[in-house]
Amino acid sequence: MATLKDRLSKLQSRDDSGFSSSASGRFVNKNGTPNVKRAGLSNPLEKYSWYHTLLNLPSGKFIFFLVFGYILANIFFALVYYSIGIEHLTGIDESTRLNEFTDVFFFSAQTFTTVGYGRIAPLGFLASMVATFEAFLGLLGFAIATGLFYGRFSRPRAFLKFSKIALIVPYHESTALMFRLAPFKNNVLTDAQVVLTCAMEVMDDKKELMSKFFTLKTQLSQIDTLSLNWTIVHKIDEHSPFFELTKENFETMDVEIFAHIRAFDEVFSNTVVQRTSYASQEKEIVFAQKFNMMYKPSKNKKTTILNLDLIDSYTPYSPYSI
Repeated sequence: MATLKDRLSKLQSRDDSGFSSSASGRFVNKNGTPNVKRAGLSNPLEKYSWYHTLLNLPSGKFIFFLVFGYILANIFFALVYYSIGIEHLTGIDESTRLNEFTDVFFFSAQTFTTVGYGRIAPLGFLASMVATFEAFLGLLGFAIATGLFYGRFSRPRAFLKFSKIALIVPYHESTALMFRLAPFKNNVLTDAQVVLTCAMEVMDDKKELMSKFFTLKTQLSQIDTLSLNWTIVHKIDEHSPFFELTKENFETMDVEIFAHIRAFDEVFSNTVVQRTSYASQEKEIVFAQKFNMMYKPSKNKKTTILNLDLIDSYTPYSPYSI
């Protein structure tokens, strides 16, 4: 039987994967982002686009960031007013230090938001200058926050849920690698396309490990409408890099499959993209019998019910060789 190296040498590998053959670790994270850390910049902050970072933050973290920044800014300006002297602010309750500081803090919040209730007002040039500068920063800050909110709200996204695992299952007197995905929002996606790439770590002529990349042919690479779940199928035959590999091979070899899904969102009239990957070393490639059905007709037979909780549901299978 031909060795794995001999069989892979007969297959055409990809040189345009975007990753080097000497790269290490996982290539694509589970959430679809490249597993790359950038170094060598004189200023470490240069590697971050704060706009992209804030747009991609989870909603909870984004709200926390805004609230925390708002409170921190008002604490800072409250300390500035307090250091200038509360005698430069009218209407301060001076009964206790705590009341003094809370009054100054809420005056800062009113100035920052340009509300200005009028009970407390600055006296003198210095306090007025600080209040003027704070009001300017408040207007600027809320303009940026509004832009970020709109950017997050209006940004087209695919909203696809992928199965956490890929299965190797019996398929047409052979075997196949399968995973599935489904839209979990009420957006309408059409002309959905998939590109599968496989990275395999093999030994080169110098007895050094290197990664080789292969395009995995799918049984169906495009569908007109993505309304239910879509099971991506790669048949494992003599043209596949997985041909004659066993379950033990997948457990010991470093194999990663990354999927690139592109579709057209009719509401935004724009193309959306989403990615994910499945790594054998993370136990994300499983030998099984089949995926279980995710959808069924409703009781009145007038609609179809898609149960997204079943996207990872499968029927186990006893170990076998492929």
